[in-house]
Amino acid sequence: MLDLDLLRSFVSVVDAGGFTRAGERVHRTQSTVSQQIRRLEESIGHPLLHRNGKQATPTEEGERLLSYARRILALAEEARDVVARPESDGVVRLGLTEDFAANRLTSVLSRFARSRPGLRLDVRCDLSVKLVSDLARGELDLALTKRDAGGSGGIAVWPEHLNWVTSRDHPIDPCHDPVPLAAFPQGCLYRNRAIHALETAGRAWHIRYTSSNLSGIQAAVSAGLGVSILPDTSLRTDHRVLTRKDGLPAIPHTELVLVAASDASPATRRLADLIADFCSGADPRLAA
Repeated sequence: MLDLDLLRSFVSVVDAGGFTRAGERVHRTQSTVSQQIRRLEESIGHPLLHRNGKQATPTEEGERLLSYARRILALAEEARDVVARPESDGVVRLGLTEDFAANRLTSVLSRFARSRPGLRLDVRCDLSVKLVSDLARGELDLALTKRDAGGSGGIAVWPEHLNWVTSRDHPIDPCHDPVPLAAFPQGCLYRNRAIHALETAGRAWHIRYTSSNLSGIQAAVSAGLGVSILPDTSLRTDHRVLTRKDGLPAIPHTELVLVAASDASPATRRLADLIADFCSGADPRLAA
C-alpha cells in the first residue's frame, strides 16, 4: 500500500520543482523530503525523479504515478472530510466539459451549493473521454459529456451543431494542403471529427496548435493559427464559419448527454434535475 505522506511529498516536489521548496510546502526539511522520495522509489521499484542540482523533474515512471498520486490524495481528503462531519449531506462529484464549466452553468452550481451547506460539491473539468472513464470507475457521480449523435442512455440529451471555423480578420485558405488545425489534445471528440473528415476526403493536415482549454483554441483560431471544429455555443464574433463551398468536408454532429451513476444519491439526482432544466430552458448560446 502506498504511504500518503510519501505521495504528498512526491507531489510537492514535482509541483515545486525541487526539494527545498517542497519541504517548505509540507513543513519538512529538505533531507527529510529527499529520504521520503527514496523510500517511495524503493517501494515502487523505479526512480521517480530526475535530480539536477536543486531542481527535480519526474521520470517517465514518475509521470505515470503523478496522476494516481493526486487522485489518491484527493480521495483521502474527501474521505476525511466526510467522516469528520457526520452531519454532512455527503459529496456530489460532477464532471463537466470545459465550455459548460466556464460559463453560465457555474451560477447553477453556486446556487445548488449554497442551498446545501452540508454538502461537498466537487466539480472537475476534462475531456469527455476522461469523464466517461471516471464515471465508469466510480470516481464521478454525475457527468455532462459529449458523444456521437444518436447514442443511447443518459438522463437527458441535447443536439450539438459543429462548424469548421477560421479567423475573420486573419483567415486561412482551407483549400490548401496541409490544413493547419488548432485542436484539443488526443482523445477529444472534436479533434477526432476533424482528422477523420479530412482523411476521408483525402486531405492532408497537421496539428499547428494544441490546447487543453477552450479559450486557447478560440484564441488560436482568432489569430489565424489554424482552423478548428467548434460548436455553435463556442463561436466568437472574430470567427468565420466555413462551409463545404470553402473546400472542407462535412462533419457529423455530436450531442451533449447528462449521465448519472447507477447508485446516484438524492442530492446527485437533484443536481441532475437542475442541470437538465437549465440546459433545456436556456438559450444554447448561453448554456455552453
